[in-house]
Amino acid sequence: MAFKHAIALTGSIATGKSSVVACLASMGFHIIDADKIAHKVLDEQHQAIAEMFGAALVKEGKVDRKALGAMVFSDHTKREKLEALLHPLIYKEIERLSEAQDRSGKPYFIDIPLFFENERYPIERTLVVYTTKEQQLERLMQRDGYSEAEARQRIDTQIPVEEKCKRATYVIDNSGTLTQLEKECERVKEEIMNDSN
Repeated sequence: MAFKHAIALTGSIATGKSSVVACLASMGFHIIDADKIAHKVLDEQHQAIAEMFGAALVKEGKVDRKALGAMVFSDHTKREKLEALLHPLIYKEIERLSEAQDRSGKPYFIDIPLFFENERYPIERTLVVYTTKEQQLERLMQRDGYSEAEARQRIDTQIPVEEKCKRATYVIDNSGTLTQLEKECERVKEEIMNDSN
């Protein structure tokens, strides 16, 4: 059975999930990365993407993710169309990896950025990475070069991170320093190990 020992790792855009993933991986946790799987599936579906959204989005068998993102973030119908194509394929691959991981009997993470938005995965335990909205905006603008309006648009397509924290089994506060983040990861690791015994 898939997802038995899984913990969904989520947050909101630019809350610093990748820093948390690196920290948890260094502590020995196995992590299944939904984004990496999504990128692989997206490129595998490049022909379908070209037919749906135009051949200009595909170069040498690879999808121009930034151009596609700009298109679907500004058009709800196109975003739904893209999700209908990709999500079942992504789910199937995550389910396969999860089944293999469950055999170990140990807790592991599945990094699913839109876990609460999509309500697709039957995972009982969740870990939310929290940071303030100001930090999210700042990181998005610095990291991806978005204007403030573009950054806000992306943040606003997701459930607010405060709301996700209320629903979470575990929360890691990533609004401080790297040292504070490491302490937060250590604290959550202990909680998970206690809950898993």
